[in-house]
Amino acid sequence: MAALGNLVEIYTDGACSGNPGPGGWGALLIYKGHERELSGGEADTTNNRMELMAAIQALESLKRPCRVRLHTDSTYVRSGITEWIQRWRQNGWRTAAKKPVKNADLWQRLQAALGEHQIDWRWVKGHAGDPGNERADALAREGVQAAVIPPTPSLPHKGGGGDV
Repeated sequence: MAALGNLVEIYTDGACSGNPGPGGWGALLIYKGHERELSGGEADTTNNRMELMAAIQALESLKRPCRVRLHTDSTYVRSGITEWIQRWRQNGWRTAAKKPVKNADLWQRLQAALGEHQIDWRWVKGHAGDPGNERADALAREGVQAAVIPPTPSLPHKGGGGDV
């Protein structure tokens, strides 16, 4: 494994308008005083899927192995990655009750995104004034809005002659 450099602080959050419904995810990455914001959304999703996407997108954006402190207000994500995922894998992505793991596609993608990173998963109470979590929440809400607003249709081009 390559030498892991300085710490990258990551704050992630997901949001959904209805569950399911339009959803968004947001991530704030902080490294050596520099900040990077990421966000996105989907038209029909769940809050848990957006929480997972925030962590996935943040980790996939890292260009080399890093030490990471990842803050999430989702006990689903933190418990899933630190307690449940190994058993799910061993059970062929089935729960202890033999039911398919919900969001298995994203859990598998998150596991792949862990790569060679050294990650300290931290739970933070949501909507409690933590500046990083509040920024991630705002980015997730922006993602919801982007998913709700339909794209503007293209207008026909009115140009001079030709069959182009």
